[in-house]
Amino acid sequence: MAEAETATQRVLLRFSVLGPVRAWRGEEPLSTGSPQQRALLAALLLREGRTATAAELIDALWGEESPLQALAALRTYASRLRKVLGPGVLVSESGGYAVRGLPEGALDLTVAQDLATEAEKAKNAGDLCRARDVLDRALAQWDGEVLAGVPGPYAETQRVRLEEWRLQLLETRLDMDLEQGCHAEAVSELTALTAAHPLRERLRELLMLALYRSGRQAEALAVYADTRRLLADELGVDPRPGLRELQQRILQADPGLAEPSGPKAEPAAVPVRPAQLPATVPDFTGRSAFVTELGEVLESAEGRVMAVSALAGIGGVGKTTLAVHVAHQARSAFPDGQLYVDLQGAGSRAAEPETVLGSFLRALGTSDSAIPDSLEERAALYRSVMDGRRVLVLLDNARDAAQVRPLLPGTGGCAALITSRVRLVDLAGAHLVDLDVMSPDEALSLFTKIVGEERVASERKAALDVVAACGFLPLAIRIAASRLAARRTWTVSVLAAKLADERRRLDELQAGDLAVKATFELGYGALEPAQARAFRLLGLADGPDISLAAAAAVLDLPPKDTEDLLESLVDTSLLESAAPGRYRYHDLVRLYARACAERDERPPSEPEAAMSRLLDFYLATAAGVYALERPGERVLDHFEDTSYKGLAFTTQQAALDWLFAEAGSLLSCARQSATVGMTRRAADLLMAAVDLGESGANSYQFTQAATAVSESARSAGDALAEARARTMLTHVHSLSGRFAESESEARRALELGIATGDPVSSSQAPNQRGIIALYENRHGDAEDHLTWALKAFRADSNRPGEAAALCNLSRVHLATGRTASAVELAQQGIALYEAADTGLALRLANGKYALGLALTGAGHVDRARTVLTEALDTFRENRQQFWHGMTLFRLAEVHLVDRRAAQAAELAEQALAVLHGIGGEWRRANILTVLGRGLAAIGQTGRAQVCWTDALAVFETLGSPEANDVRSLLRPAAVV
Repeated sequence: MAEAETATQRVLLRFSVLGPVRAWRGEEPLSTGSPQQRALLAALLLREGRTATAAELIDALWGEESPLQALAALRTYASRLRKVLGPGVLVSESGGYAVRGLPEGALDLTVAQDLATEAEKAKNAGDLCRARDVLDRALAQWDGEVLAGVPGPYAETQRVRLEEWRLQLLETRLDMDLEQGCHAEAVSELTALTAAHPLRERLRELLMLALYRSGRQAEALAVYADTRRLLADELGVDPRPGLRELQQRILQADPGLAEPSGPKAEPAAVPVRPAQLPATVPDFTGRSAFVTELGEVLESAEGRVMAVSALAGIGGVGKTTLAVHVAHQARSAFPDGQLYVDLQGAGSRAAEPETVLGSFLRALGTSDSAIPDSLEERAALYRSVMDGRRVLVLLDNARDAAQVRPLLPGTGGCAALITSRVRLVDLAGAHLVDLDVMSPDEALSLFTKIVGEERVASERKAALDVVAACGFLPLAIRIAASRLAARRTWTVSVLAAKLADERRRLDELQAGDLAVKATFELGYGALEPAQARAFRLLGLADGPDISLAAAAAVLDLPPKDTEDLLESLVDTSLLESAAPGRYRYHDLVRLYARACAERDERPPSEPEAAMSRLLDFYLATAAGVYALERPGERVLDHFEDTSYKGLAFTTQQAALDWLFAEAGSLLSCARQSATVGMTRRAADLLMAAVDLGESGANSYQFTQAATAVSESARSAGDALAEARARTMLTHVHSLSGRFAESESEARRALELGIATGDPVSSSQAPNQRGIIALYENRHGDAEDHLTWALKAFRADSNRPGEAAALCNLSRVHLATGRTASAVELAQQGIALYEAADTGLALRLANGKYALGLALTGAGHVDRARTVLTEALDTFRENRQQFWHGMTLFRLAEVHLVDRRAAQAAELAEQALAVLHGIGGEWRRANILTVLGRGLAAIGQTGRAQVCWTDALAVFETLGSPEANDVRSLLRPAAVV
């Protein structure tokens, strides 16, 4: 029994040396005694079970200055440790001591060594994602200074050794970060590390490479100049050859330095492998020559581009069916995944390449916060992510080559398969295939597979008549055959007779769009009344797809009944299932459905009523999200009433998930509704979905929608709706740094708001004007506008709005040197937020942001750091990318005031990475200015000069007064 207890105690023991020397039994900490006693324990643990003689241990603890009673003291320490650790752990043998019998994982150093070995194996196997993850776990074993507080020469030697090993592991992990394209994040970390270890050339080398790959060549070269000067001053040596070689390669823009491999992925056990291909049809028929040709070219592709086009642009010829079938057959040649998108090229609103790239990047594992805003930056990131992978990209229904080019992978190993109604002759390097109608034998074979051999065999002549009447178009044949298959009482002759009516078929079954309409007519005519109504009304909505809940609103039916109808339409091939619970039309089918609604819907007012219900659904649901995010906000009280309920959410996370998932469809609805006379609710919908305007991934679409609503409202003479739409445009222009456009929109919004007595735009517009004036250093104007806004919010009893205006006024007071009142105003704003509702976390974070700035200006850096960190956590949790990045920037300013330059530079780099593509050039220049100050303070003056030079160019272009401050920093005698 005693032996069992001893074994159990050993299993429960844990030790740490990669930080303070500590011991635990289970979760209970054990006393490790005096510093010398901890030094003895550390010396034994670091020998990993090997025996140390008494002489060796005395030398380890005291060196040449050992006391006269050193041996007695050593024995006393050992005896005390033995009592603490229990029997059988610290053993005496051969005149020395050893720690034995520890279970696996009992010592943090051993754990780190095992993880480092595992990471090396994963790296050698090419699994960088896993290697990086495991190495992070190894580095996490360190907890501050190694052997902290432990005296003696042995401890000092081990401290140096283990710190060097930690840095080597860190360099290895950073090197893998760069291999995986995470250079923007690496810059921030390397900036801090080079400040802490200024003479470590490998870190400098990695920093140069990370900056170069981030498009910051001048800064990369400045790092080399700073390093050479520092080495000469401190050590009297030149940089090592590797660093000099990297400098020359950067000067020459060596292509070999380009980002070497793909995805900017989150650490994961396995890489993201998208599998987005639609299901292939089980009765695929014919096309054998095309299948063979495309399959052979595709599977041997090294960056080749496939283009499948239909002769004369005829619809329904089976381009997508063939492409999907070929893509499925070629899947094994593309083990890293398959991407798919319907580019909607035949419709009036073809998919924007930047929107598609955002979807592709997310599917490939890129987080929303890492997706830039512009088309060029998204395309560049997309090519980088695809580099080193074998991915098949199916681009369905392309409008033209211009739409396709940004979506093509840039390197070998990947391939793109494209379908289009036009021959993409201007797509360089494309393998063009013209797809014509089916041969009579293929058409009959397809018809037979769907209808059944028994029914066709007895009426072969009638079957040939049917496929001929369909013009041998696969889509028309499939619809006709499905119609017949669903009606067991019909014969093939009955169907043939119906198609023989030239009034319904002859003119329509000719080349051009009318031919497609004829095939759709067959399917539509076979629908039951409820199916036909659903088909017509659902086609009215713009947007890439529609959710089940939104479709239920359009049809004014319960979700279960709606799902049954939609699934039955999917069975007829008139509707596609984009994903579970989401549906979409082929763009030509959507046009046909709208024509049917105009022709057939009774009463004629029903299409407008259906669109009104959809708008109500989005507005009511988005208002619910807004209320969860901003409880107590009076804006919702001034919205136009809705007659259709929206979804309700129990958690803020679920609400945000819905909002961002529905972004494309919701913004399309706002845009479309404004054009059909529903401008007021369309403008309200934009206000309720303002979070989309603040997210980098959706700000472009939000701006387009707000512009469309504003123009439609002006044309319709709806001044109140125009005021609100312009208020939203003010907001998104300001966030993007377009201050002139923002001021223009705000001025007009305020005029309209006053004229219509709208409390929303009459308060929000002057608030925005105050912010713009503050940014432009027009402090008197800013105070006037914000005072006006404050009165307007108070007149509307809008406490959160009042709090926002007070916080903005705080920033004006801060900018004009009134720091005490700046702090007081921000505190008043926070008090209002807290009194209004305990759930105002997001708005409260805005208040803390303002208070943090005021406290920084007043010199209360510790309090400023605390409140800004609290705001940062809230912004990050609520996916407020803009405010997340700006708060990092403000924290960098706090650290700069507190003379913690390395931390300031690191946070400024993080801010640049988070705000990449959003926030505008003026904000980027401000961050670069702070980054330069931090770099200069840690001795990286060359790189600081580059940052300031870039910032100065921006400020001079914008005519910003900040240019004078930066010029003073660039003077040689400037004091940072």
